[in-house]
Amino acid sequence: MDAEGCAGAHIRSESAASAFRAFQLTLPKLRIDPFIVALLLTVALASLVPCAGETARIMGWITDGAIALLFFLHGARLSREAILAGAGAWRIHALALSSTFVLFPAMGLILRALGHGWLNPAIGDGILFLCLLPSTVQSSIAFTSIAHGNVPAAVCSASASNLIGTFVTPVLTGLLLLGGSSGGGFPLDALKSIMLQLLLPFVLGHLSRPLTAGFLTRNRTIIGKVDRSVILLVVYTAFSAAVIEGLWHRYSWGDLGLTFGLNALILAIALIATAFVSRRAGLSRADETAVVFCGSKKSLASGVPMAGVLFPPAQLGPMILPLMLFHQMQLMACAVIAQRYAAAYERQQARSAAQAR
Repeated sequence: MDAEGCAGAHIRSESAASAFRAFQLTLPKLRIDPFIVALLLTVALASLVPCAGETARIMGWITDGAIALLFFLHGARLSREAILAGAGAWRIHALALSSTFVLFPAMGLILRALGHGWLNPAIGDGILFLCLLPSTVQSSIAFTSIAHGNVPAAVCSASASNLIGTFVTPVLTGLLLLGGSSGGGFPLDALKSIMLQLLLPFVLGHLSRPLTAGFLTRNRTIIGKVDRSVILLVVYTAFSAAVIEGLWHRYSWGDLGLTFGLNALILAIALIATAFVSRRAGLSRADETAVVFCGSKKSLASGVPMAGVLFPPAQLGPMILPLMLFHQMQLMACAVIAQRYAAAYERQQARSAAQAR
């Protein structure tokens, strides 16, 4: 299906893109995503007042239920049109998905291998998990829109990334992280958790669209609120368990600085590679922006709940820390790049108008 088939998805994304664009225009003044502040405060709370014992067990049950609800809503939100539309723009999707599920995992594996003996194993594992995640949806679309890029293709590519990631990310995590730590093979307990807490709610949510689509369309902010609430809940329970296990005795300020530096390296390579390959492939500037913004980012909204299902509580804190840092870094970097694409587009339009006169 050609770009016209994405028109419906394009229209549905406009409100989210407009809201996010307004936020991005204030980003240079804010300097930091307010949600990152909430995450940092949650980590501080878990460090000072961690939940333990019976409270931790109850919080674990609540967290499991919240993750299942989140993936139910993700399935209900993803329309069949968004899944099928835009197949004609196969080069955009192939490049963006290759970056997400080939380039990023390769970088994670290489960095973890090169860091053997001097890099904190928790950092290496956390960065590898970050590299296995799907792309974001809302910010990929919003940045492409700001840059005057191919928004319909971005809608389709970002939706495909999250749909594929729901299946592929847990499998890759099981094989490269969980399987490796347990002596090889895919852990059956992890597979059971994936099926019950991620895939089953996702499929049921998608099947429920005839009943739930209208309600979710009228209440678009619900999923965003659930996303953030579940993330904060998972972060609190994860860091509580990690703090009790001695997280801050094993993860120093030097480790945090190193994590930041490695994240910056990964992001820079992804941004440069997606732009370079897009130009070598002969894509237009509009198509290039879709590849760059869909192929360079990782989803905090999907990553934290997935980690909550896949990893034991004591291991969860260090696993999601690189992702929390990467989330803020990608927003700030892509905001600057999107504005530069937009400026280039406006200059081109001005030259075309001048030549037409």
